[in-house]
Amino acid sequence: MSAEGTPLRHRALAAIVAVTALAVLLFAAPLAASVDQLYHDETAVGLQRDAAWIAAAVPDDVGRDPRVPLALPRNIAADLTVGVYTVKGARRLFGAGPDISALAAAGRDGHTHQRIEDGYLAVTAPIPSDEGISLVVRVAVAHDLIEDRIHRAWMLMAVLGLIALGLAAGMAIYLSRRLATPLERLTGAALALGDGDFTVRAPRSGLREADQAGAALEATARRLGDVLAREQAFSADVSHQLRTGLTGLLLGLESARTRPAAGQAEAIEIALARGERLRTVIEDLVTLARDTHAGRPLDVRALMEEARRHWHGLLAERGRRLTIRIEPDLPPLTAAPAAVRQILLVLLDNALTHGAGEVVITVSDVGPGVAVNVGDQGKGVPDGQDVFARSASPEDGHGIGLPLARSLAEAEGGRLVLHRNAPPVFSLLLPASPS
Repeated sequence: MSAEGTPLRHRALAAIVAVTALAVLLFAAPLAASVDQLYHDETAVGLQRDAAWIAAAVPDDVGRDPRVPLALPRNIAADLTVGVYTVKGARRLFGAGPDISALAAAGRDGHTHQRIEDGYLAVTAPIPSDEGISLVVRVAVAHDLIEDRIHRAWMLMAVLGLIALGLAAGMAIYLSRRLATPLERLTGAALALGDGDFTVRAPRSGLREADQAGAALEATARRLGDVLAREQAFSADVSHQLRTGLTGLLLGLESARTRPAAGQAEAIEIALARGERLRTVIEDLVTLARDTHAGRPLDVRALMEEARRHWHGLLAERGRRLTIRIEPDLPPLTAAPAAVRQILLVLLDNALTHGAGEVVITVSDVGPGVAVNVGDQGKGVPDGQDVFARSASPEDGHGIGLPLARSLAEAEGGRLVLHRNAPPVFSLLLPASPS
């Protein structure tokens, strides 16, 4: 798989190494300048000390007879060049060094002086005398020796900087992998989810944000799997129930065609009633399919009045009565009217087809919501039978079946249960709207 852009691990590696290199550079540049200045100052201080010490050891009459050799202290460093110069004329009398030294001429003020002269860092110190300052001691060291020390220090700093960069690069590689690997695994899990694998799992990495994203992805996968399973079950139930309802309608029309003229009107009326109910089912299913689940207020009383108009005549034809009781001051509800209408259609159709006696609908306040109970005086449901199993369906196939009715109730945040087996009472529990 190829993707545009630079991988995260490469960006993290480059960023960490670049920041470390910049930090080393910003630290090393002034440090290198400080080391240069420090070594020059340290050498100059040492030369001043040696010059003052030698000047104090030189006799004050050393310049009177140049033929008398100068006895210098024996413990002078081998890399030092020591000479005695006259202030007037700046000529060398004894020792080593250039024949003429401009630095020596500056010693007439009685102070020490220093400068780089002829490739040497030189320091002069006056030789005290009763006749005034006429001679100075010049102590010098090759400037190349100082530069060598400075360069060695710089090399050590460079090596330490490279070691720091190497350590930073190693840490950057570790951190970039630590950061990128969980994201790469999340990408793989997301791709698997896109391919339809709703069992994807994102391994935990110990990084809170990545683990939270992985947990969210897993939760999303589970929810999508549940939604897809419900949609598949919904489609299967709807397909079965619509085919069954259509079959009943066609059988009614076939019966009307084969009956004598006197009985055709009744058969046609039955077929029309079945067709009307099938149309209601289809319209509600289309509404539910298009529903965005935005949540709308549910008018329970209007739904009960609609049920009364539709089912009162059907039950009266069989000598049965429909009674609806609604408690006052019900809490507000938020649910899809089409879903609740289809659930009532299933329950009332079951009561009409399988029940007996009076059908009673009771709407009551149960605290956290509203209970809609639908019961009749029939034999009820045998013990141990699961009426919500997907193998169960009404004999004449009207409605969308108890299994899907329960799914619709759960989709609205409610529940559909068999409250009592005999005489049967089904309870639709709908939660109240949040205040």
